[in-house]
Amino acid sequence: MCEVEDGGYVDLGTEERSDRLGQTCMKCKEGAAVLVIRVGDAFCKSCFKDYFVHKFRAMLGKNRVVYPGEKVLLAYSGGPSSSAMIQQVQEGLSREAPKKLRFIPGILFIDEGAVCGQSWEQREQNVSETQRVLQTTSFPFHIVPLEQVFSLPRSVLQSAPPGNPKHAENYKQAVNSFLGQPRAPGADELLGTADELAQLRLTDLKLGSNLANGSTYSRPPSELTSALMESFSSTRTLTAKLELLQSLRNHLILHVARTCGYSKVMSGESCTRLAVRLLSNISLGRGAFLPLDTGFSDDRYGNVVIVRPMREYSLKEISFYNRLFNVQSAFIPTMETKAPDNSSIQHLSESFITKLQADFPSTVSTMYRTSEKLNISRKETAEENVQQERCLICMCTLDTRVGEASAFRATQVSQNFSQKRPKNNADPEKQCCSSGQCCESAASCSSSVPQTQDVMPLLCYSCRGTVRDVVSGISGSLPRIKC
Repeated sequence: MCEVEDGGYVDLGTEERSDRLGQTCMKCKEGAAVLVIRVGDAFCKSCFKDYFVHKFRAMLGKNRVVYPGEKVLLAYSGGPSSSAMIQQVQEGLSREAPKKLRFIPGILFIDEGAVCGQSWEQREQNVSETQRVLQTTSFPFHIVPLEQVFSLPRSVLQSAPPGNPKHAENYKQAVNSFLGQPRAPGADELLGTADELAQLRLTDLKLGSNLANGSTYSRPPSELTSALMESFSSTRTLTAKLELLQSLRNHLILHVARTCGYSKVMSGESCTRLAVRLLSNISLGRGAFLPLDTGFSDDRYGNVVIVRPMREYSLKEISFYNRLFNVQSAFIPTMETKAPDNSSIQHLSESFITKLQADFPSTVSTMYRTSEKLNISRKETAEENVQQERCLICMCTLDTRVGEASAFRATQVSQNFSQKRPKNNADPEKQCCSSGQCCESAASCSSSVPQTQDVMPLLCYSCRGTVRDVVSGISGSLPRIKC
C-alpha cells in the first residue's frame, strides 16, 4: 500500500501537511486548492466539479448500458450518495451540458419508518423533508411505504425475460437513430411530454399509498404496518433484519419499475459502500453473487437492470461535492443509527473498513478494484439459463445444487441431526404438534402454516442463514414467500 499513483499510503509529517494547504490545483495549475482527495490530488473548486461530473458521464459512457430514450428509475434514500446522483442526472439532462444524458428519469423513495419503530408523526416529518428535496428537481417522484410489499403479486419473484430486444443493436447505432427521430421544436426531448409524465404516477397504477408530485401521502393500512413490524420484531439478529430489509426493498423497487415501464434502476452506492458490502457479503456466504451485488450492472431480474453509476466515487469525494455545491439531502434514521459496532456483521464490516481507510487510504480502492475482476460464469445457451433455479428471496441462481461430498452437504447433515423432532407416530398427518397428537382446530394446527423447513430447499446458502433467525416462521415474516 505504498503506491502514490493509486492513492497509496504515505505518512506525511505535520509540516508537509501544512504546506499542502496552500498548494495550487493539480489540473489548472492556477487556482488555489480547496481539497485534497488523495495524496497529491489537489483540486480547486472549478476543477473538482469538472472532475466529478466527468467521472459520472464516463462511467455511463464506458459501460453503455443505459440507451437513449429509456426510462430510468432513480432509487433515492435521502443520503449524500443518492442525492449527488440525482444532482448529476439533473445537470446531465440540462440543455447546457456538453454531453447530455438522453434517458427519461423518475425518482422513487421508500418510506421505511415502520421497521425503525418510528411513529406516524415522525414518518410524516421524514416524508415532508424528502418531498421538499425532491420538489427542487423537475423529475416525477414517487414515495411508497415499505408496507406495500405485502400486497405485491407473486410475479415479482420471477425473473422476467430481458426487455428491450431492440437494444441488441450497436450502441452507436441506437444513439444515431434516437437523434434522427423528428421532434417538435421547443419540446423537451429528455423528460417527455406532460402526458408521458402523467403515466408515471403511481396513483394511476393502484399501487397503494404514495406521493407523486404534489399529492398527499396517506397513511398505510394499520394491518399492513402491524404485519411489517411483527416480521422484523420476530427476527433475532440485526444482521438478519438488514438482509431482510434489503430483500423487501429490492422487491418493491422491482415491482414499481416493472409497473411504470422503467427498464433501468440507478442505485447510489458509493465505492466505500460497495467495499463494505463486499466484505459483509463474504462473511454472510454470498461470495458467489458478489459480481451482482457490487458490480456496475445487476441483470438478475431480467427485464429490469440495476446500475450503480456512483461506484467510482469514494464517500469522501461525495461529501466534499455536496458541501461545496450545496447539494441537499435528507437525514432519515435507519435501524443502524446509533447502533454499536458489533451489533451486526454489516455494521462491523463498515467500522473495520472505515478505521482501516483512515490509516491506509488505499484500502477502499484496493477492495473496489478487486471486486471489478469478479465475474459469474454464464450458461452457453439461453435455454439452459432460463431453466436455472433461483432463490425466492434474493432471486440469485441457487448455489446449493452441489455434490454429496461437499462442505455444504456436511453442514446440512449436521443441522438435520441437531434439530429436535417430534415423537414417532403411526399416522404421519398427526405429527404436526410436538406432543404427537394433532390439534383439534385446523386453524391452530402448525401443519396448516408453512414452516421454515418447507422453503429451505428454495433458498440460497446466504438466505437460509437469514431465514433461520426468523422466530415466528417463514410465512409470517416474509410476505412474498408462500408455499
